[in-house]
Amino acid sequence: MNKYELAVVVSAKLEDDARTATVEKVKEYITRFGGTITNVDEWGKKKLAYDIQKMSEGFYYFIQFDAEATCPAELERHVRIMENVLRYLCVRQDA
Repeated sequence: MNKYELAVVVSAKLEDDARTATVEKVKEYITRFGGTITNVDEWGKKKLAYDIQKMSEGFYYFIQFDAEATCPAELERHVRIMENVLRYLCVRQDA
């Protein structure tokens, strides 16, 4: 099992319940592909470095999880097409 961190930027135009549902969907994908979530950090609304889809702010979430090497590719394949996710990045953490 490797340690990974997934950074997700969610649209700031969403209501609280829709934003929570989006993050829960991402967590569900992690567990579906064999990952175990160890920590979730919510940084809140932050200004983006540049406009993305005519938006200048987004909600930042950082999800740490343990998973096999095949999980991040499957996870990214599904998160990529999520409508409310502006940007994402999954990286492997050093042991």
